[in-house]
Amino acid sequence: MTLESQHSQPIAQRRIGLVFMLRQDPFAFAAVVVLVLFALLAVLGPTLLGDIATSMNLRARNAPPFELERGFWYLLGADALGRPILARVILATRTTLLIAGAAVLLSMVVGSVLGLIAGYRGGFLGDAILRLTDIVMSFPSLLLALVVLYVFDPAITNVIIVLAITRVPIYLRTVRAEVMEIRSRMFVTSARVTGAGPVRLIGKHILPMVFPTIVTIMTLDFAFVMLAEASLSFLGLGVQAPNVTWGVMVAEGRNYLSSAWWLSFWPGLAIALVTMSLNLVSNWVRMVIDPVQRWRLEGKGEK
Repeated sequence: MTLESQHSQPIAQRRIGLVFMLRQDPFAFAAVVVLVLFALLAVLGPTLLGDIATSMNLRARNAPPFELERGFWYLLGADALGRPILARVILATRTTLLIAGAAVLLSMVVGSVLGLIAGYRGGFLGDAILRLTDIVMSFPSLLLALVVLYVFDPAITNVIIVLAITRVPIYLRTVRAEVMEIRSRMFVTSARVTGAGPVRLIGKHILPMVFPTIVTIMTLDFAFVMLAEASLSFLGLGVQAPNVTWGVMVAEGRNYLSSAWWLSFWPGLAIALVTMSLNLVSNWVRMVIDPVQRWRLEGKGEK
């Protein structure tokens, strides 16, 4: 057996172990399937749809769902302009997930970097960074987003930046607290004594210990940002037409709730499914990260 095969064997075993642990939790497995399905819709859906989601058919205005007389795309009904809701939900998937993913990634990078600096350096620099987060957290996140988007153009880029700014303190405070505890451990002290610099200490010894917590926060934060974007769109300060998100679709259907409930129901259901799936996956990730829970699952796998 070569060295390469010896090195790749443990990696393959770990991957098989993760797959088995995922299958042990049917709710987490179903949540992953739902998330993968929506991810595929976001990547492939708009390309396959063409102009189906934007073509108006005034004869099908507010057409009820589950009637196939007008074709498959009208399975979930039509909106006030006769556009098929199924196609529009698929079209909105890419924009919704893009905004949430970009905002979470941006807030994670900025918050984690600032948290690492504040936690490792401490002193005046750490206190100054912490005071900046206190200023941001002193305003309700939704209110801050509303004010900023009211002053500036509510474009997709501005929505992403505003949502990211409101979530930076969560990562910063969490990472800072963990770094302050990890930096005093024996293995970090030993690495410092042997001549390791701050960059090496943070990158090789501290960050790998903090990264599982960051992943867990990202999973939960993705759901929160999706709900925040939907709230902004519902209030009219989110993404503007011709762009469409699930929140925009819910806002467009609020005037027809008594006569055409399906206009808001289906995009709201999509938001609920993704949010619930992210919470279930977050619980599973937290369980896998916990050594005790992981040991129990791996023990079942060996049996």
